[in-house]
Amino acid sequence: MEIFAALGPPHLWFLAYAIALAAGVVKGVVGFAMPLILLSGLSSFMAPDLALACLIVPTLLTNAWQALRQGPMAALASLKRFRVFLIAGGSMLILSAQLVPVLPASALLLIIAVPLVAYAAATLAGRPLRLPPHPGPRIEAGMGGAAGFIGGLSGVWGPITVAMLTAMETEKREQVRIQGVMYGLGALALAGAHLGSGVLNAQTLPLSVALVPPALLGIWTGFAIQDRIDQALFKRLTLWILLIAGLNLLRRGIMGL
Repeated sequence: MEIFAALGPPHLWFLAYAIALAAGVVKGVVGFAMPLILLSGLSSFMAPDLALACLIVPTLLTNAWQALRQGPMAALASLKRFRVFLIAGGSMLILSAQLVPVLPASALLLIIAVPLVAYAAATLAGRPLRLPPHPGPRIEAGMGGAAGFIGGLSGVWGPITVAMLTAMETEKREQVRIQGVMYGLGALALAGAHLGSGVLNAQTLPLSVALVPPALLGIWTGFAIQDRIDQALFKRLTLWILLIAGLNLLRRGIMGL
């Protein structure tokens, strides 16, 4: 197919598979960052809107696995607990996705990078955002709406979600499962929204499907690692991954690359 040839020589396919594998490993360990890593890595040699299309199917399938890892009843409990966040986020995601075809690529990268770097750097510096275990519907709706707005533009809605869960001192396994539920539903909304925006179409869908095998292998490996680390290390890994990915996106947004 022409879209596969347009990606470039074989070594770029090898690079794309390596990025998807790495993204899967990181997601398995900390529960998020697959879209961040895929968008950051793939957009270094393809257009950001094509990179966004590529991440949709791997993100959808890995989140389904992550959400259901402790069984459907646990996933359902997470869904009920964070329903306000999810409704607000899904609504804003669908609306903001329509802006992707007209938004400059540099703006797309900066919109996600700036709040991401600010949150991770502040928390690592000892100034964390703190929320009660049940912050209330207004705060959840506000954070859900912000996460959905960014997610529709970039395919990356994790930073605000992770910020909220980390600020609530959520236990490691529960945090990973909740992220799987949230991101899985978000991925469904993202796929539908970008079928409407034209980013995901008959030409770009096969590219996205092609990245599924390395992504699944990666998350399987990451789950094995996650089971062996403690809560403190889990939290610090989460913050460092947020910071590194955010700085790379910030660099690319400023340089216009």
